[in-house]
Amino acid sequence: MACSFRYHKLGTGFNPNTLDKQKERQKGLPKQVFEADEMPDSSSYQDDQDDLKRRSMSIDDTPRGSWACSIFDLKNSLPDALLPHLLDRAPNEEIDRHNEDQRKANRHRELFALHPALDEEEPVERHCVPEVPKEHFGQRLLVKCLSLKFEIEIEPIFASLALYDVKEKKKISENFFFDLNSEQTKAMLRPHIQTAAISTLARSAIFSITYPSQDVFLVIKLEKVLQQGDIGECAEPYMVFKESDAAKNKEKLEKLRGQSEQFCQRLGRYRMPFAWTAIHLMNIVNSAGSLERDTELEMSLSERKGSWSERRNSSIMGRRSLERTTSGDESCSLTGFRPATLTITNFFKQEGDRLSDEDLYKFLADMRRPSSVLRRLRPITAQLKLDISPAPENPHYCLTPDLLQVKPYPDSRVRPTREILEFPARDVYVPNTIYRNLLYVNPQSLNFANRQGSARNITVKVQFMNGEDPSNAMPVIFGKSSCADFYKEAYTAVVYHNRSPDFHDEIKIKLPASLSDHHHILFTFYHVSCQQKQNTPLETPVGYTWIPMLQNGRLRTGHFCLPVSLEKPPQSYSVLSPDVPLPGMKWVDNHRGVFNVEVVAVSTIHTQDQYLDKFFALVHALDEHMFPVRIGDMRIMENNLETELKSSIAALNSSQLEPIVRFLHLLLDKLVLLVVRPPVIAGQIVNLGQACFEVMASIVNRLHKYLDTNQDMHGRNSLLSSYIHYVFRLPSTDPNSPSPDTNSSLTGPGGLGGSVHYATMARSAVRPASLNLNRSRSLSNSNPDISGTPTSPDDEVRSIIGSKGLDRSNSWVNTMGSKSAPWGSSPGSAPETMQAMERCGNRMSSHTESASFLQTLTGRLPTKKLFHEELALQWVVSSGSVREGALQQAWFFFELMVKSIIHHLYFTDRLESPRKNRFPERFMDDITALVSTIAGDIVSRFQKDLELVERLNMSLAFFLNDLLSVMDRGFVFSLIRAYWKQVSTKLYALQNPTLESLRLDFLRIVCSHEHYVTLNLPCSLLTPPASPSPSVSSATSQSSGFSTHVQDQKIANMFELSVPFREQHYLAGLVLSELSVILDPDNEGMFGLHKKVVSVVHNLLSSHDSDPRYADPEVKARVAMLYLPLISIVMEALPQLHDFTESHNQWGRPGGPQGAAVGTSGEETEGEGNSMISQTVAMAIAGTSTASPMSRPSSFLLNSQASRQHGSFSAESSRSLLICLLWVLKNADELVLQKWFTDLSVSQLNRLLDLLYLCVSCFEYKAHVVFTMQGKKAFERMNSLTFKKSKDMKAKLEEAILGSIGARQEMVRRSRGQLERSPSGSAFGSQENLRWRKDMTHWRQNSEKMDKTRAELEHEALIDGNLATEANLIILDTLEIIVQTASVTESKESILGGVLKVLLHSMACNQSALYLQHCFATQRALVSKFPELLFEEETEQCADLCLRLLRSCSSSISTIRSHASASLYLLMRQNFEIGNNFARVKMQVTMSLSSLVGTSQNFNEEFLRRSLKTILTYAEEDLELRETTFPDQVQDLVFNLHMILSDTVKMKEHQEDPEMLIDLMYRIAKGYQTSPDLRLTWLQNMAGKHSERNNHAEAAQCLVHSAALVAEYLSMLEDRKYLPVGCVTFQNISSNVLEESAVSDDVVSPDEEGICSGKYFTEIGLVGLLEQAAASFSMAGMYEAVNEVYKVLIPIHEANRDAKKLATIHGKLQEAFGKIVHQDGKRMFGTYFRVGFYGTKFGDLDEQEFVYKEPAITKLAEISHRLEGFYGERFGEDQVEVIKDSNPVDKCKLDPNKAFIQITYVEPYFDTYEMKDRITYFDKNYNLRRFVYCTPFTLDGRAHGDLHEQFKRKTILTTSHAFPYIKTRINIIHKEEIISTPIEVAIEDMQKKTQELAFATHQDPADAKMLQMVLQGSVGTTVNQGPLEVAQVFLSEIPSDPKLYRHHNKLRLCFKDFTKRCEDALRKNKSLIGPDQKEYQRELERNYHRLKEALQPLINRKIPQLYKPVLQVNSHRDSFSRMSLRKLDI
Repeated sequence: MACSFRYHKLGTGFNPNTLDKQKERQKGLPKQVFEADEMPDSSSYQDDQDDLKRRSMSIDDTPRGSWACSIFDLKNSLPDALLPHLLDRAPNEEIDRHNEDQRKANRHRELFALHPALDEEEPVERHCVPEVPKEHFGQRLLVKCLSLKFEIEIEPIFASLALYDVKEKKKISENFFFDLNSEQTKAMLRPHIQTAAISTLARSAIFSITYPSQDVFLVIKLEKVLQQGDIGECAEPYMVFKESDAAKNKEKLEKLRGQSEQFCQRLGRYRMPFAWTAIHLMNIVNSAGSLERDTELEMSLSERKGSWSERRNSSIMGRRSLERTTSGDESCSLTGFRPATLTITNFFKQEGDRLSDEDLYKFLADMRRPSSVLRRLRPITAQLKLDISPAPENPHYCLTPDLLQVKPYPDSRVRPTREILEFPARDVYVPNTIYRNLLYVNPQSLNFANRQGSARNITVKVQFMNGEDPSNAMPVIFGKSSCADFYKEAYTAVVYHNRSPDFHDEIKIKLPASLSDHHHILFTFYHVSCQQKQNTPLETPVGYTWIPMLQNGRLRTGHFCLPVSLEKPPQSYSVLSPDVPLPGMKWVDNHRGVFNVEVVAVSTIHTQDQYLDKFFALVHALDEHMFPVRIGDMRIMENNLETELKSSIAALNSSQLEPIVRFLHLLLDKLVLLVVRPPVIAGQIVNLGQACFEVMASIVNRLHKYLDTNQDMHGRNSLLSSYIHYVFRLPSTDPNSPSPDTNSSLTGPGGLGGSVHYATMARSAVRPASLNLNRSRSLSNSNPDISGTPTSPDDEVRSIIGSKGLDRSNSWVNTMGSKSAPWGSSPGSAPETMQAMERCGNRMSSHTESASFLQTLTGRLPTKKLFHEELALQWVVSSGSVREGALQQAWFFFELMVKSIIHHLYFTDRLESPRKNRFPERFMDDITALVSTIAGDIVSRFQKDLELVERLNMSLAFFLNDLLSVMDRGFVFSLIRAYWKQVSTKLYALQNPTLESLRLDFLRIVCSHEHYVTLNLPCSLLTPPASPSPSVSSATSQSSGFSTHVQDQKIANMFELSVPFREQHYLAGLVLSELSVILDPDNEGMFGLHKKVVSVVHNLLSSHDSDPRYADPEVKARVAMLYLPLISIVMEALPQLHDFTESHNQWGRPGGPQGAAVGTSGEETEGEGNSMISQTVAMAIAGTSTASPMSRPSSFLLNSQASRQHGSFSAESSRSLLICLLWVLKNADELVLQKWFTDLSVSQLNRLLDLLYLCVSCFEYKAHVVFTMQGKKAFERMNSLTFKKSKDMKAKLEEAILGSIGARQEMVRRSRGQLERSPSGSAFGSQENLRWRKDMTHWRQNSEKMDKTRAELEHEALIDGNLATEANLIILDTLEIIVQTASVTESKESILGGVLKVLLHSMACNQSALYLQHCFATQRALVSKFPELLFEEETEQCADLCLRLLRSCSSSISTIRSHASASLYLLMRQNFEIGNNFARVKMQVTMSLSSLVGTSQNFNEEFLRRSLKTILTYAEEDLELRETTFPDQVQDLVFNLHMILSDTVKMKEHQEDPEMLIDLMYRIAKGYQTSPDLRLTWLQNMAGKHSERNNHAEAAQCLVHSAALVAEYLSMLEDRKYLPVGCVTFQNISSNVLEESAVSDDVVSPDEEGICSGKYFTEIGLVGLLEQAAASFSMAGMYEAVNEVYKVLIPIHEANRDAKKLATIHGKLQEAFGKIVHQDGKRMFGTYFRVGFYGTKFGDLDEQEFVYKEPAITKLAEISHRLEGFYGERFGEDQVEVIKDSNPVDKCKLDPNKAFIQITYVEPYFDTYEMKDRITYFDKNYNLRRFVYCTPFTLDGRAHGDLHEQFKRKTILTTSHAFPYIKTRINIIHKEEIISTPIEVAIEDMQKKTQELAFATHQDPADAKMLQMVLQGSVGTTVNQGPLEVAQVFLSEIPSDPKLYRHHNKLRLCFKDFTKRCEDALRKNKSLIGPDQKEYQRELERNYHRLKEALQPLINRKIPQLYKPVLQVNSHRDSFSRMSLRKLDI
């Protein structure tokens, strides 16, 4: 029903940015080259590096400073290509023009094709096309019967299959009869069989199971020809004879065969039951799932032991009853199992008295038990082979249950497959779509026990009669197998000699379409004589009964228990029921019911529901004007027809749901008919509008309530939506059109004038592909104001009905007056299309909404009422429950109304008429009232029933969207405005995000209209429009609609949501207002909607972008004009956007000191990770020094704290918003943009620049490396927005050096390995209740990486690369416009500075070569236009630029190098031209190079060397400046750079050796002693390296040194009392700092240009460095040093009266001191080792000794292992040895070819006097320069000996600097040894023991365990040898040498002290122990007394000489030290 619907698919609802579409649009993208992706040929590169490492260890290998060598290298390298015309002087305009042309060439047209579509569940505006109404199938199973063989073959056997559900006790399919007899066996029946119809030869059947369950069995029943004897006798031979014995029993078999032939001749038309078996279906399906294809599943009794039960148990799973139409148990899916071949070997013989279904269910239930009764029976052995498999989608040669052929049916002679009709176990709710009219008669039992006479072998003959004469039997009974299609009679099987038989037959009858009162089923009962006797007839009639088919016009079905008459019934019996006692008839058993029979109808004609029947009958009577009407027992006259009609309408609610659904289409059509054409009853028009509306509402609600499983995401019931879409149409407008009888057929649902033709049968297996894009509205105009022209009526009339055979197609041809060809087919004339489709032979469609059939002939007569008008009216006036019902399902009525409107316009030819005149006023008023009340409902009820309101809101939106296509736009806008007003008023009163969210959905749906752009009047100017729509002609031709030029009006109106803008561009105005409202940070509640509102905008733009109508750039510019205000909205929202620069770790954000606020969110600077330069400081420093008059107004983070408290956007939403912004900037008219930029204030422009800055980070390319290393797996570094590793370290560390990034953050991030949250903690949009992984488009991809193929990854990289390039080019275009704007404004410096900042930032990110060449071109142009900008104002930026250019000079891609070196050369040249030298650039470049080389791991000096050569070449070729000093200066600079390069290359070799690396950096830094800026750079590099390795103390020292350096120069520059006086002030922090003092002769004066100009040489820089130092000390746990640092800082802040900072500092101090107290006794600083290197392999390390500082608690084994491993890897493991002892090394004794390392543990050493000052643990571990280690020895060379010969050597080492220092190993510069004699060793031991005792005794709180341990060691029995032996060795006699007297005395006193301490300890222990340790205490005391007695004599012996008065009093004070042998080794 698509009427000129050309653009329908272009609305956002139909233009989903799907992946396939994206792929389509992404075809032909060029691959962008990114340096990040270019891996050097890594294998070879790595090997070279390793060789280098092995070869050169010494720092001095390459002759540093040999100019000659350096120049030689340079001269020999090759330059890159020079850029032509670089040195020509061209006017700026021309350069700009050239650059622009280059930039604009080959750009990608559609930005959104490069951006991944938003991740939305299912966009709200997308309506799914409803399923085509089709015949219902469950899961389909194909059963093929292959063969049936018995042990003996003596007669034909007939088989049938059917499905039974044991649990439901229901037969769930009709019978499938098949015949597997051989031709020869069949021949035995020749006289009885007519030629077999092909349909009865089927051997395969398709069963449908809607509710599969574990209870379904496939039951196979066998019958044979009737013969004399009961079943048991007849079955006996089958059980007795074996095939193998055939020869033996030949005679018997012959005899049997002979008998059989006789019976076949005589009784061939009768059957008898024979045998049966059953298959448990789910077992087969489940085991087939696990077995191989075509598994033979044997089922014999022997195996059957466990088979029924076990196999079943394995497969039973939880059972759920599902109301769904097609699925039952989860475990019972029949769709995917492997086909299986079954061989059934056992049959059970039928028992004559147990044939009923009841008995069968018992057997089946029993079969599932392990101890089945059946198992005990003797089976009939046979072999039945079946194939069971899932049915194919479109099987060939298929016949329906009605024997119609289903296409494809290529050849009618092929044996068909039968579809078997299902009798579903439970209700199935599917509307009828095909004609089916079948009746199943199941005779059940007969009781002739009380009948006189002989009647034993009874059969029942069943006939369907249409009169009473025997000739009236109709041939409508379906044949079974190998027979004709239809018969006039059917016989039931005979049970031998049974007067009361049960029957199991099923007789299938095809009902005539219309029945009369004479139709009836006649049953005739016969006795069959099996023996052949003389003059006995074959059959004798023994009774008659019948069932009339109609009763009061309704079909009779159900269970009947009928009396049987003994004689033929009399005349005209058929209209009566046999229950009526007819006069003079004889009945069996006194007219009691003796015959049980069940009649079941499967009919799409007979409703079998009294209420529906009554309703349809009345409507039919009205149509036919047949009165009176008989309904049931009533006769309804015309006068009471009205009340009856109304009550029958109301009574429809009482009918069952199942018939209502089955007849839904017809029912709704009739109701519509009654509304539209009110019946005339007795001359009065009866208005049934209200009654019909009410009942419709209630039916629709019932469907919703009970069938809630089949609803789409908008809550639309699929049955109803497909009714509207495919079935509903306005009743024929000719009231006299003939209407077929309601009951006759569905061809034209009665009274609708054949409105819907279901050709033969419509059934479709899947949703037609061709309909995917079509929506439930089938008709609209392509343009709101124009419409298509209809073609001639012939094309419209399509008659498919005549096509032969049955089409079950996959595509419905919906040709409702179709003015376009069927969807999905090319417009050709109908007949051809049809033939083509038939040739394809797929199941083609059949449901045709036929077109203008009668109307075209009869002329269109006006209908009485218009359905949509009546509907609107009824709805408006409804109230109470009816209104509620209609509201619940508003979508249904809205869609009906729209479809009705469109039909009406179409059939009355009004689609051409102007919209204003299309509808009457009252209809418009009704619609207005309706919309207004519904909006009211939405507003008032959204808090109570949100679910209803959500549905209602969407339905209303879709309705208005639809109206935009058919009604006057202004009118629809007024409706939208009415809704808007109501919602806004409510929102104003109540800030509720739910309501706002509803409004967003509404807006999104309305805006998904395909003419959204046109509706917004993009081409009109911002003046009130004269007419509400542009002229038709101009809107038709696409481009002209957009061609009028913008007049020069107040341009701002176009960029702001001004009143004129909103009036003019109504819908766009609404969208943007929503955006700005929700993004407003003060709108607290709306954070959750950020993602939602952004996706609305994103969606619209994305759809415009791909819309072919707007492909022309001028047109696109017009469309972009609708969104210009987006720019300012996003500018406003800037502070809330996700900070992509952060995830990138580059805080190059513009922002003066104010920006600093961001970083200091309390805990930021403290303990958050390994810090280098705190972000705060970095921010602060990033702004030029406060003093400088020119700090840019920083709009961005002005009150960053304030704004960041609000919900910050998720990364995904921000990204979408920014891509929208870029789209507008890309497509908007540049002149318009330029005018607007001119009007913006400086701060606004700066904000715009900040925004562009953010865009650069947001769309930065993430490296995709997809390459294969030798043999390794493809290694992928994927798209993760976290951060790229080493690849980007380069960028990061230089950033750090430049201070634009807080390296602290960088480290923090690295240590946590995750994305940091932004300062407010909501970078992830914590407000946007999202699963956080999911909310990042780019990041999400990480988890999916694993399963992507290489091709996909490459495609992804391709897209990402193009997106990054395009986004950055758009930014570049915008920057160019800003530059043009700025050049005419007064405060251009600030703006240009901003432009430069964005440019530089974009260079810092990963960029493609393509972008970089344009970027460098722009940068060159910028510098040449405003040279003073760079060299005078934005000096920071100059440094930055040099760094970026140099980095690009070392790029691996030659085009990037060419452009970068050109830019760098021009930069020098311009600097030179301004002031005849280029000190600034020289210095900045030198600094940049050193930082670049120092920090980047994979930087290739070869590339940089080439760039340097290129620069030299430019200098040589530059004719203009040849005569000046310029070329020489360039050469000097280049050589100097080259040298630094060579020097730092070495660092690269030692990348793995952290100590060596730091030594090198230290050396290089030392080399820059005279150039403070560079020294600072290198100190900071070192700090960075230390932080990376968690050496916080060292990092802090580097920062303190940096601060001292800055202080030195600052004090020269400005004399401020509160600033530190150079490095002296820092002495307390570290004694090493003095080396920073600037006292040497070659100190540069800081005033000279280019010196100390870095951002650190300012007060703020100093403060920043100190704050970071404090943070690092704090992380290192050195809180005392934190205090010292703050002592320097506090005066500065005090001087600046900065209370806030002071508060923070004092808070930090309190924290630090708190930690000192808290961690007392638990602090650990470092462990120290002496490491000596011996061996020439070590190069200049040979014979060097160092003290290494290692982390606390490092064991000797650890460092030993580390160094041995490290050098082992370098020299080969066998080449390195560790010397195990600590004795002096004699180099001559070592193997010269090996490398030896000696490692000794050392402790800090303090002289006694020092100990006074070093009290705390910190004192003893800070500022350490001397260390000691002891070596025991004896004079004869052993290490250990007896007490009296044990000497000890103490070695004291002094280092060149104090620890901690700026490196972790320091050279030893001095060594002295002290040798202790044995007695001195003893004294030391005893002093140590005594101290231990004293400590343990006085410990608080007391520690009994510790005390007992020490006591045990002092007095315990085992060891009293210890102290006692010492005393006995040294104190037993006075030494002969007077020199030793003092020692003797000292030892004696030690022992005295010792015994005293032991006594104290024992006393203490006594007070601590419990009763259980008393004995132990006594033992200890006994030992103590023993020890004391033994020592007594020794202790009391004094040396008399010592106590004589000595004459010379001036003897040496420290004789002790004089007497020890001291050896100095200096």
